[in-house]
Order: sequence, then C-alpha cells, then structure tokens
Amino acid sequence: MAQRSRRSAPPSVPAVPRRTPAQLAETRERVRDLIEPVLTKAGYDLEDLGVRQVGRRHQLRVTVDGDGGVNLDTIADLSRAVADALDAAEESGDEIVPGEYQLEVSSPGVDRPLTLPRHWRRSVGRLVAVKIHGDPTATENAQKTDKQVTGRVLAADETSVTLELAEKKSVTTQTYALDRLGPGRVQIEFNRLDEISDEDLEEIADSDDGVDEEVDEEDVEEQ
Repeated sequence: MAQRSRRSAPPSVPAVPRRTPAQLAETRERVRDLIEPVLTKAGYDLEDLGVRQVGRRHQLRVTVDGDGGVNLDTIADLSRAVADALDAAEESGDEIVPGEYQLEVSSPGVDRPLTLPRHWRRSVGRLVAVKIHGDPTATENAQKTDKQVTGRVLAADETSVTLELAEKKSVTTQTYALDRLGPGRVQIEFNRLDEISDEDLEEIADSDDGVDEEVDEEDVEEQ
C-alpha cells in the first residue's frame, strides 16, 4: 500500500467542518470521475474507492487491480498518477477534496470477494470457496437447492466459470453460469504461498496477529 498526503492548508484557511454522508458521497463520485480514466489509461481497474472524513482531513482509499496483478512498484506509480490528477484539478480551480487529505492506494488483497467476471478470470488456478445457487429449472431436486463448494478455478470468461471439484473419491469438472455463483472467496494454500504477492502476505500476517488499523489520537478525539 502506498500513502501520500497533501500539504496542510495554510493557517488562514479554516478547517473543513464535519461533512454529511451525502456530501462525502458526492466527493466520492467526483474523485471517481477524475481518477478512473487515469487508472484505465495505465491499464488497471478501479476496484473500490472509499472517502471518509477522519478528524480534520479526508481519507481516500483507492483499490486497484490488473490482469497481471499489482506489485509494489505499480502501486507507487499509480499513487503518484492519482495524486497528480488531484493536484492538477486543484490548480485549475476545481478543489475536488476540500482541505487536507490522505491518499492510500493498494491492491484488493486475497480476501476480496469475487463478484465480477474479471475477478474470476484473475483467480484462475486458485482454490475458491463459493455458494452455487440452485437452478429452479433443473429436473433433479439436488440441483434446485443451493450448495457450498470449494474448487479450483480452471477457466473463466464473461458468462461462466469452470471449477475443478474434489467430491468424495473423485475429481469432477463443472462449469457454472456466473449468475448462479455467489461471491467467491480465495482460500489460502500455505503450500503455494510463493504465488501470493508480498503485499497480500503482509496482509495475512497482520490478520493472524490481530493487528488493527492505526488511528491518530487526534482523529479519535475529534470523531
């Protein structure tokens, strides 16, 4: 994860007052409209964008991903590109984020739910747990009910996902329409940790240690 902070506002500029959820939502959409084309041009997708007010400043959390994955150098480059776009907007008189802000750019991490075709495509080869929704048009009752499965993603496209499933003593291959799949969850395989990015490994370690996100004391007092 890369972090960048905009320089504090001059003393003559009053602190930004507490903003309403509607105002934060409007800021989020304006930030999205500005930075999504920047990320797309660089060949990456904007997976998520969070905007919240913490104490006297705003916190922007940008989550990006790409077909080839995202390494730490890429995160740093994209962080600079996003910050430059925000600075350019401000210099032109369009202050999209009022006052001070902190920018955090990161990859989705292994705990990101798989919901879109590109998520499944980028998880080919990984072990995934997912709920298969029942098919009401099926002729067999067993196929009409939901079931939870864990399988390896063999292939994925815009409409379907193929999973390799270990059932009892046999291994089967099943292809499911995307609209029958709930959010998938990548399963950590400790014998394949070399395939996981350094940033994801750091996230796993933090999770195991029970490390909570750090918040400045000033922020806690002012919330």
